[in-house]
Amino acid sequence: MNNRLFDHINRFCKLSDSDWFLIQEAVSKKVFQKKEHLLTSGHTCHYKYFIIQGCMRSYFVNSKGAEQIVNFGIEDWWMTDYDSFVNQHISHLNIQAIEDCTVLRLSKSDFDQLTIQSPTISTYFRTILEKRHIADQRRIQYMFNLSGEEMYDTFFKHNPSFTQRVPQYMLASYLGFTPEFLSKIRKKKAEGRS
Repeated sequence: MNNRLFDHINRFCKLSDSDWFLIQEAVSKKVFQKKEHLLTSGHTCHYKYFIIQGCMRSYFVNSKGAEQIVNFGIEDWWMTDYDSFVNQHISHLNIQAIEDCTVLRLSKSDFDQLTIQSPTISTYFRTILEKRHIADQRRIQYMFNLSGEEMYDTFFKHNPSFTQRVPQYMLASYLGFTPEFLSKIRKKKAEGRS
């Protein structure tokens, strides 16, 4: 079993041996190839995915047929469609590997059992969900309060590795820009450094 998950959980709460045993029994390792979908809209999301290696995105296709990225995920992050996973109804999101990905997946039924059996594991998942909610809330605030350039600067400051790993058109979609607008910002930044 990969120790990345063990180390990640221990950053937020202290796992007992019995808690770790429960998690090891509940998760399964899976590999997804670049561009492969873990979830497609129209299906129910049955898993949470802990990323051991790789990068992925969640997105939907808007009414104009354009992809709108909701979130990215990299090593030590969890990815799922929370609405579909929690409520077990049809998803409107897609989750796709941007790079080859190795994940540990946890089913809805196993997740429910784990959180009932272990208060520590329940606390861990609540903490992770709170952190995700805070990040999403900040992103919404940035979208309403910052200029495009300020949003890019803030994103780059807090997530420098994404700008190297994520195609620019995807980053533009996530930030709510057109690819052309993002190119202008990047060109301006490059000229300012020269």
